[in-house]
Amino acid sequence: MIQINHVSKIYTIGSLTTTALSDISFEVKKGEFVAIMGPSGSGKSTLMHILGALDLPTSGDYILDKEKVSTLTDNELARIRNTKIGFVFQSFNLLPRTSALKNVMLPMMYAGVSPEIRKEKAQKYLTMVGLADRMNHLSNQLSGGQQQRVAIARALSMDPSILLADEPTGNIATNQAEEIMAIFQKLNDDGHTVVMITHEPDIATHAKRVIYIRDGKITQDKRNKHQVRVAIKN
Repeated sequence: MIQINHVSKIYTIGSLTTTALSDISFEVKKGEFVAIMGPSGSGKSTLMHILGALDLPTSGDYILDKEKVSTLTDNELARIRNTKIGFVFQSFNLLPRTSALKNVMLPMMYAGVSPEIRKEKAQKYLTMVGLADRMNHLSNQLSGGQQQRVAIARALSMDPSILLADEPTGNIATNQAEEIMAIFQKLNDDGHTVVMITHEPDIATHAKRVIYIRDGKITQDKRNKHQVRVAIKN
């Protein structure tokens, strides 16, 4: 599903150069749940931007679902972001004073999906994340954990190849974080490929595989033999 081949990212400002990623390589197979973990400044945010087709590597190749992302035009990158990647952000990025239902329908509206199908799919995914009774609530009437559930439903709306979660529990309480991780685990059990960026060791333990990154290099890539499993609570 994902191939990162000898990817480096170097930023140049005037005469100064900073190496954010240095010749990293790894693969993520369809149906995996992978956490990419590292401290602040490790390069994980840069890697997330590359995985999300928000930035391009300085060198090396990024292949997503058999497409070489690292060579695409801006328009082609926009298509990839809209159709193949479901984003879940730390800050939720929901429209305020807009219902959960309409927030989930928004990407489908931009993609030209018919109103009937938009509503049907939005209802389906909101129900899947445990918000069947909150669909018509405005996003600013929901708790942080509920807002993140809306964001997950929105990420699923275009049936993406991968779910890319960037610090998805960073702005919510501990008990709500457990509920969010339970949802990701259920989605992974159902066949979704999940890649999660985090700096929190206890959150990374919910993934089936953990890639550790430091100073722009992968220091460890291992299966999580002690994966923490949690049940969904509506």
